[in-house]
Amino acid sequence: MIKKNSICLMFCLLLATTGIYAQQVNGLLGKALTERTQPAPESVFRKFREAGMKPVNHILTVSEKEKLNKAFSFLPPLHQKILKEHLSSVSFMDNMPNTALTSPVETTGPEKMFNITFRAEILNQTISEWATWKENSCYVQPENNDYQVTIEAGKLDAMVYILLHEATHVVDAVLNITPHPDDFDALVAPTPFTADIWSKINKPKEKATSALLETTRFRSGKPVLISSAQKVYEALKETPFASLYSMASWHEDLAEILTIYHLTQKMGQPYRILVNKNGVNVFVYEPFINKQVINRQSLLAMFYTPYKL
Repeated sequence: MIKKNSICLMFCLLLATTGIYAQQVNGLLGKALTERTQPAPESVFRKFREAGMKPVNHILTVSEKEKLNKAFSFLPPLHQKILKEHLSSVSFMDNMPNTALTSPVETTGPEKMFNITFRAEILNQTISEWATWKENSCYVQPENNDYQVTIEAGKLDAMVYILLHEATHVVDAVLNITPHPDDFDALVAPTPFTADIWSKINKPKEKATSALLETTRFRSGKPVLISSAQKVYEALKETPFASLYSMASWHEDLAEILTIYHLTQKMGQPYRILVNKNGVNVFVYEPFINKQVINRQSLLAMFYTPYKL
């Protein structure tokens, strides 16, 4: 059986490398984004079942639909335009191991189309709750642990953050803001976003990482002791990455920095990673106080200006 951590890491990179998830584009394409909900592609269900999961389609309640509608309304202008033309459907699933999955959809024409499937549980979480849960998946917490890692990201629905992150993958896939090679080991020409930071799709340049960061979950696939959390974020502070998850691949790098930028700089929400020891705060990491992260925000201007395909 595939472990949940492993399947999460596998799916976060699938978008760049395969089109095995497919469903036929249907009449939903002409509808408003909030009306494009339907069951996930069978290939998505099958992949989870093969991993020992028992995924079930989740039908949205009235209040859950309102949360989805609100999340769509917060998307930047470029996301709105690209999704209108390239989002085939949105799905929700119970008993899904990872938070969300963006999948290519098979079409009969040249248009790139996508489905986004979300774990339904996130509909009942705030960004702070969900982000704290995800961040703690990076750490092993032994008995008599003195440390705690939390993320303060306000009280908005987790759906706001996660939809923006996944929608950024769609925009990226359509516009090639980052390269999309068929092979993880391929050496390809950089784009302005990846230049000087990434050498391969999932390998940062040596100057953009550290020996310690290379041991963390989204680099090595394994969690580290939570007692090392302060040193981890001190190391992250010396990089151009907005989060540990940013380091999983250049696709996740783009999705994370744009999402955190939009949340903090456009929506006025907080995003702080806190490390506490015995109830006392010992370290804080705020991405958009990091000069190396701030220096990259000019690359995000395209998401907020008129764009013609």
